[in-house]
Amino acid sequence: MKRFKGLLTIVMSAVIIAGAMAGCSSKGNDSSSGGKKDSKVLIGSAIYKFDDTFMTGVRGAMEGQAKDKGTDIELVDSQNKQPTQNEQVDTFITKGVTALAINPVDRTAAGPIIEKAKAKKLPIVFLNREPEKADMNSYDKVWYVGAKAEQSGTQSGEILVDYFKAHPEADKNKDGVIQYVMLQGEPGHQDATLRTEYSIKAIEAGGFKTQKLAADTAMWDKAKATDLMKAFITGQGLDKIEAVLANNDDMALGAIEALKAEGYNKGDASKYIPVVGVDATAPALQAMKEGSLLGTVLNDAENQGKATVNIALAAAEGKEINEANVGYPVTDGKYVWINYVKVTQENYKSYIK
Repeated sequence: MKRFKGLLTIVMSAVIIAGAMAGCSSKGNDSSSGGKKDSKVLIGSAIYKFDDTFMTGVRGAMEGQAKDKGTDIELVDSQNKQPTQNEQVDTFITKGVTALAINPVDRTAAGPIIEKAKAKKLPIVFLNREPEKADMNSYDKVWYVGAKAEQSGTQSGEILVDYFKAHPEADKNKDGVIQYVMLQGEPGHQDATLRTEYSIKAIEAGGFKTQKLAADTAMWDKAKATDLMKAFITGQGLDKIEAVLANNDDMALGAIEALKAEGYNKGDASKYIPVVGVDATAPALQAMKEGSLLGTVLNDAENQGKATVNIALAAAEGKEINEANVGYPVTDGKYVWINYVKVTQENYKSYIK
């Protein structure tokens, strides 16, 4: 009996020692991973609306980059309603996200969202819609990823300059003036304002005079643009319109639908009005292939999405936001600018996936 008790004591001691060693081993693993096993980065991202063609590309790039980086991202549709987006940000914060990536419905409403992030010391990255400078400067953990809208406007105008130089017959009334209509994005959006302004500046810098026949907002929307272009055609007459400029591809494609309904841009060279958009979306590139869209400007959805995730992840991990850590040049410590690329009949095939 004594021998049995002694054996039992030895066995129990071995179990206790083994358990202690296992505990030490587990702590060692936590320590070697920086203690982050239970603090994986979760990025909460609200997109102004999911059915925007360009932002669909950005979302896809964000999801792909998060997967490649081994981090989690949750994307929600703000349905083009700022109050909805504000509530979504509150939900993200309650859920315990470690970084925010926001494509604001209203760029002027970024201030309150920044304040929410600031109260929780959460890093926040805005994308595609640039907040006011004062808002950007109100918090040291806020960044912006986007493109210089004036660059896209300039390139849109240059595409038309090249076309009119190569096709003098496009000046229907031979007056040396390009009579155009303009389909604009939402009022107050920096892209709409600057693309409109700089496209005309580029045409005039290219040696042409311009005359605006009509301009109005179609809110980035294809269906609205079709209706607006029909109104332009009714109001101005197809014989007067020499060019169509659209602040994005969806609106350019909407304008083309209206032109096609009148027998234009369907392959007959005598019934063609040059249309230029911005974004280089897949449907726009297809329209270039068929010849109904003259050109567009690549708004680099892939790199905007990747840069946004890289910054959110690096900031959540406490890293300095610089090119070494995020893979993109950082301007003024807060801005990552992704260049536009002119897409023409000469190079559009390179962008078809």
